[in-house]
Amino acid sequence: MSCFCSGNVCAGTWSKTMEPQRQNLKTTLPLCLGRYQISEEYGFLLPNPLKELPDYYQPWMETANKLPYLIESHQLRACVHRMPLLSCRHLQGHRQQRLAHLLLSAMTAGFVWQEGEQRPAQVLPRSLAIPIVEVSRILGLPPILVHADVVLTNWTRKDPEGPLEISNLETIVSIPGGESLRGFVLVTVLVEKAAVPGIKALAQAISAILQADDDALLKALQRLRLSIEDITRTLGQMHDYVDPDIFYAVIRIFLSGWKNNPAMPVGLVYEGVSTEPLEYSGGSAAQSTVLHAFDEFLGVLHSKESADFLYRMRDYMPPLHKDFIEEIHSAPSLRDYVLSPGRACCLEAYNLCLEALVELRSYHINIVTKYLITAAAKARSRGPSHLLGLPQALENRGTGGSTAMSFLKSVRDRTVEAILRPRGQGPPSPQQGRALRRS
Repeated sequence: MSCFCSGNVCAGTWSKTMEPQRQNLKTTLPLCLGRYQISEEYGFLLPNPLKELPDYYQPWMETANKLPYLIESHQLRACVHRMPLLSCRHLQGHRQQRLAHLLLSAMTAGFVWQEGEQRPAQVLPRSLAIPIVEVSRILGLPPILVHADVVLTNWTRKDPEGPLEISNLETIVSIPGGESLRGFVLVTVLVEKAAVPGIKALAQAISAILQADDDALLKALQRLRLSIEDITRTLGQMHDYVDPDIFYAVIRIFLSGWKNNPAMPVGLVYEGVSTEPLEYSGGSAAQSTVLHAFDEFLGVLHSKESADFLYRMRDYMPPLHKDFIEEIHSAPSLRDYVLSPGRACCLEAYNLCLEALVELRSYHINIVTKYLITAAAKARSRGPSHLLGLPQALENRGTGGSTAMSFLKSVRDRTVEAILRPRGQGPPSPQQGRALRRS
């Protein structure tokens, strides 16, 4: 894999960077994406994920390949109890470890939630608990289904030579939800892909700031804005591929965790690992590194409550992706640069990036309203009998455990406030921000 260093030669490769140790600022700027397990072609997505593990791990593969059937027929828990305890020492390399984490965390989610939120499992059997904790320690990930599993590692092309389009994509591991589950995962994969030019633009922009090259900075900011707009357009494909009722009633619970979850107030015991219950948040869009990186680069400061949640979600990312965010935070300030005399054009381009980010966050609020708030109201309107088995405990919460709408509106509003106006003018409202973007 080559290394993207804004024109500078860098020896960073994945094989040399599996130890997520921090390096000082002088050696990491200009940013080399390969050093942080970021692909020039796929961004934070794992390039060409594996679909099979060695024969030793066939019990995992066979169970994971039948997950929807085993869960829906209420057979998964019995199957897991019969599963042999396997060691992770036979996993060879990062990609096998990532596939193992995907398999084990998906089986864990299915095991815990097989009987719905009314009867979640309290203890994870050692046949799952010990290996998921083992491979999680190797990868620096928590032992639960996270964004890095369900999206970044969970995609494959039907035709290896074909395009990265939803018609040519398939998930590697599935959970209940059928075509809506497939659509949810693969649209999110395409959202991550749409972010790739924006991630490259961050590296280009930081290099431009270091060299005081305003022309290069303007080009990088334009690429960033176009990438954010493409993310918004791509996110719109959710409407085409994901049924709101199925997402709310079937899919959400398997993405839920056992932290800040009223259905599992004390967490989950990992047998053979800890006698005390452990608490972990479920998979969440807030675990995607993309918007964290954009916020750090653009200087968006969130409220304490939102920031605390977002910082906690960074511990659910691959460690080198988290390091990438921290390096952007350590880089020279874009806001300070565009506010310096004679850089009105750069300031305008900076504001356009923020306005595009406001648009994206407003659109995300609309998506969550449709798939969570409206879907919950429809479920309630059908009467108590229909609510049996539905995820009522998390009705207004995101799968990561946040209070979804207040959190999303807060991060959107703080993005609006980051827009720089001429002296004497306050920040625009979200409506003004949208009007500015349309003009």
